[in-house]
Amino acid sequence: MKHKLFGILRRVGFLILVVWTVVSLVTLLIELVPGDPAVAVLGEQATPEQLSQFRLKHGLDRPAFFFGFPPDTNGQRHLHWYGLNNRYVDYWVAIVHGDLGRSFRTDQPVFSLIKERYPYTIGLALRAMFIAVCIAIPLGVMAGKNRGTLIDNSLSVLALVGISLPGFVLGPMLVYLFAVKLQWLGGYGSEDWTFIILPAFTLGAALSAILTRMVRSSVIEELGEGYVRTARAKGLSERAVVYKHVLKNGLIPVVTVLGLQLGVLLAGAIITEKIFGWPGLGLLLVEDGIGKRDYRVVQGCVLAISTTYIIANTLTDMLYRWLDPRIRVS
Repeated sequence: MKHKLFGILRRVGFLILVVWTVVSLVTLLIELVPGDPAVAVLGEQATPEQLSQFRLKHGLDRPAFFFGFPPDTNGQRHLHWYGLNNRYVDYWVAIVHGDLGRSFRTDQPVFSLIKERYPYTIGLALRAMFIAVCIAIPLGVMAGKNRGTLIDNSLSVLALVGISLPGFVLGPMLVYLFAVKLQWLGGYGSEDWTFIILPAFTLGAALSAILTRMVRSSVIEELGEGYVRTARAKGLSERAVVYKHVLKNGLIPVVTVLGLQLGVLLAGAIITEKIFGWPGLGLLLVEDGIGKRDYRVVQGCVLAISTTYIIANTLTDMLYRWLDPRIRVS
């Protein structure tokens, strides 16, 4: 019981540490970007009084971190220690109380903006992962069972093409073919289920190619194990041997990649959402956050994505124990 409690506390501590590190680095990089958010939001025609009120409202009149290098009356910069009186501490204190701040441009709570967009991004990533798994498992098994044949070589070339083809090339090609020419699917927006197929396939194509090669390697390795010969000797069909025994043991490295690739899918969704106009976190981060210098939106989106990534890795570890009892015992 103590061991399990210690493991849970260790995971929670690791999650907090990673999220704190990522958001802190992003906050630092945002502060280093030249420009004034007040001018970016209000425009060049804003009066000094309007700019001052904007900075006061959003706390931009306070120091960014614990120390800084403000210029003196002669224009010389010197190290100055501000202590806890800074925006960085205020931001984390607000997070502890469940407040992610307000958008500089719309004055809406950042939590509400993320809550509205988050299901779209997660839905897109999960569908992309589902498509990748549905493509990779049968193709990988087929290639592994026919090692060295024309089928294996053809599937290997197809996987290599899938890995090499970037989403910003594949996406417009799919839109032109299926949305413009054939008019089978929606190409822009999120009006109904037909609009998610193309972005999900675009996002999952590269992952399916990676998983196909991994499933192939795992099947080839597992087919040489002793338990496979035993299963065949008992009279089990080749399909039962492959899908019931070989594939279950061979899925462990695939699950590892899936857990790690969820973060890649969330990052890749930024480009895919931009191409297809998908109203997810990526579009919110790029257009409303980075494009308009809305610090609070950027920080909130990064916080949501990094937290999701860590939770996905934790669930991956739990799935290990279900797939391989030896991990659970150790």
